[in-house]
Amino acid sequence: MKNSFKELKLEELLAKREELRKKYFDLRFQMVVGHVENPLERRNIRRQIARIETRITQRSAEAVSR
Repeated sequence: MKNSFKELKLEELLAKREELRKKYFDLRFQMVVGHVENPLERRNIRRQIARIETRITQRSAEAVSR
């Protein structure tokens, strides 16, 4: 499931990135402890973070070029 981050503003992207990073950290902690319902969720969250990072970089480049 790909989330579309194209319509989000820079501030929203930064907030979403922090939210996903916290979720990813909690999921990693749960994996160490030993109980995770969906182990593939870790990969999905990591990829969503990468998509958001890409959008943030693009938005920053647009702001500098203006």
